[in-house]
Amino acid sequence: MAEEIKEEMQAQAGETSETQEGGLPPLPKKLEKMTIKELREIALQIPEISGVHGMNKEELISALKKVYGIEEAPRRVGGSMRELKAKIQKFRQLAEKARAERDWARYTRYRKLASRFKKRTRKLARAAA
Repeated sequence: MAEEIKEEMQAQAGETSETQEGGLPPLPKKLEKMTIKELREIALQIPEISGVHGMNKEELISALKKVYGIEEAPRRVGGSMRELKAKIQKFRQLAEKARAERDWARYTRYRKLASRFKKRTRKLARAAA
C-alpha cells in the first residue's frame, strides 16, 4: 500500500517536471526541425493558440515562438506565401478585368505586378529550403 502511494507520487512529480514554467510543454528540438504533426501536438496543449488545424507549418512556428517568448528573426523577402499568393490572384483578376475593358495600359501593369509577386514566391520558397 505504501509503495503504491510512493509510486503514484513519483508519477505525479514526473508529470509536473515534464512541463516548463508556466505550464508550457517542453520543446524536444528546434521548432524549424520539427514536423507539422509534432508542432500541432504541442500547439494543441497550449490554450492561447486557437485554430491549430487550419495553420500551416510557418504559422504554427510563429505562434509557438510568440507563446514561448522566442524572438523571431525578421523575414528578408517579406510577407508569407499565403499573402503573396493572394496578391497574385488579386492582380490577375484586375488584369483580366482591364483586358475585358480593353484598357491595355492597366492590363500590362497588373500583369507585371502579378509576375513580380510570383517571383517573390519563388524567392521565398528557395529561402525556406
